[in-house]
Amino acid sequence: MKSAVTLATVTTEFLERPGLAPSTRETYELTLRLLLQKYGSWSIEIISKQTLVEYLNNLSHLKYTTHHKHQAILQSLLNFSVEQRYIKSNPIRGLKQRLPEREKGEHKSDNTIRYLTQSQLNILYSAVKDDLRLSAIVHLLHRTGCRIGELLALNTDSVDINNQKFQVLGKGNKQRWCFYSDDAAAMLAKYLKYSRHQNTNALFTAQHLVTLKVSRISYHTLHDYWCETTNKYPQLQGVRIHDLRHTFATERVGLISIEELCSLMGHESIQTTLRYAKVTSLRDAPRTQKSESAARHALNILINSDPYADL
Repeated sequence: MKSAVTLATVTTEFLERPGLAPSTRETYELTLRLLLQKYGSWSIEIISKQTLVEYLNNLSHLKYTTHHKHQAILQSLLNFSVEQRYIKSNPIRGLKQRLPEREKGEHKSDNTIRYLTQSQLNILYSAVKDDLRLSAIVHLLHRTGCRIGELLALNTDSVDINNQKFQVLGKGNKQRWCFYSDDAAAMLAKYLKYSRHQNTNALFTAQHLVTLKVSRISYHTLHDYWCETTNKYPQLQGVRIHDLRHTFATERVGLISIEELCSLMGHESIQTTLRYAKVTSLRDAPRTQKSESAARHALNILINSDPYADL
């Protein structure tokens, strides 16, 4: 084994190896920058599996697909280190990739934007009309486009009833206002008057069946109610709560500017919002052949072509 060298030195060799395309090198540099800021001066021999797992866990703000690519590039760097005999083995070889988190609306399907048709919406609204809590949640998610976690985190004093709006804390700890329609306001008023438990400040509440303790409704409890309701209707099989957010966005593409929609959705990048324009275009012209974006798949291509990648 070679004498001890720093992670930064090995990374430089990894990036400067012959045959690496300039675009690949640039992508790897950007991805590995944070790792080098933290551990670049460390000897690569003392960087343990625990250290690397903690590093990857701290990237929880990334979408799970982006997180997978970060892990794949790190695996590639470590495989290179083994071949160059800087370390005996890759400390995270075989490490499982992060799973999608339902609370964030993540899923494994390649079809990342799924929305409800008007027919499905009609069935859904009819299905939840007798459950005041679920009906209010469905109306607010569909009419505001907010995330499930954002809605369930609200307290009663977070809602401006008179002006039909509420403020949420979104990704990156950014606050934004969500505005809802008259029909959502009517359902929320019914829920507040007849169904909500009063001895808590949470907007949406639940009561334990055994202890009778009242608390903020959890995502998992809501998901159970959602599945129990939607599974009764073949037209709603496979429909997720998060699809209401996608429905809000696809309904507004072309009616308001992309910049306005980006703000309403709380997207950090307008590129995320532009996906809805593509989906709406494909929906309105179903015979148009879908063309994959080179940018969307570039990183997959370069990782798969890298001999040191360990996916």
